[in-house]
Amino acid sequence: MQFLDVKTDYAFKKVFGSEQSKPILISFLNAVLDFNGEHITDLAIVDPYQIPLLKGMKDTYVDVKATLSNQTQVIIEMQVLQVEGFEKRVLYNAAKAYSKQLKKGQDYTLLNPIIALTVTDFTLFNGFAEVNSCFQLLNKNHLINYSDDVQLVFIELPKFTKTEAELTTITDKWIYFLKNAGSLEYIPDTLKTEEAIEQAFEIANTASLSEEELDLQEKRYDFIRLQRGALAKALKQGLQQGLQDGKQEATQEIAKRLVQAGFDIQAVAKATNLTEVEVRSLMF
Repeated sequence: MQFLDVKTDYAFKKVFGSEQSKPILISFLNAVLDFNGEHITDLAIVDPYQIPLLKGMKDTYVDVKATLSNQTQVIIEMQVLQVEGFEKRVLYNAAKAYSKQLKKGQDYTLLNPIIALTVTDFTLFNGFAEVNSCFQLLNKNHLINYSDDVQLVFIELPKFTKTEAELTTITDKWIYFLKNAGSLEYIPDTLKTEEAIEQAFEIANTASLSEEELDLQEKRYDFIRLQRGALAKALKQGLQQGLQDGKQEATQEIAKRLVQAGFDIQAVAKATNLTEVEVRSLMF
């Protein structure tokens, strides 16, 4: 068997945002979100997956939206590349979803909570090792909670390192599925014990896909590979330029100190490979 890599936008939307994905999404959200000891029992998927709607995508993310039985709205996003402005976009989308609930003149008490759940295929927060993290409005000095109405929840896949044998909770199993489904050739026995995850594997099974869907998946792979290659090249060039800049700054600092120590400009220029004009400019 071969499965879609659900870290790609297309596959993520298909697995979690299709018409038949309701029990899958309920299980997933109950596993990765904290509902204060309660469990969601029902939800409605907004804008279910459709192939034609995905064909024009030029970005590296797609979202799945759901309204829970308690009217909380959840935006689930898979992000495969760390692009500029990503963190601001997450916050903007959450704030926009919260504010657009009201029509002009309606009472603020009608606002329902928003949860923005973002799964990243890169490390976003280097300050801690937790895979799951949640952010909300708190008092800066005393950590007093202001409101739970807007929560930003992140799952950083690179931080998850558990093997199949180490999976003990439903949360572990879902994150393992997200990270590894595309590289598996069979459904692990540990994951077969969870009906919703087994259903997710069935949707992700490439044998059940149409030729059009397989072609779309391959095109998305190609696009993401190209984007990753471009980012890697830009990073390499940036590092090389940084080293060059750093070397130049160090050379200038040495020259400046030699001049201050009393060495003549011609000798300093010869020792540092700078021009006499450049050495003179360091004196001011």
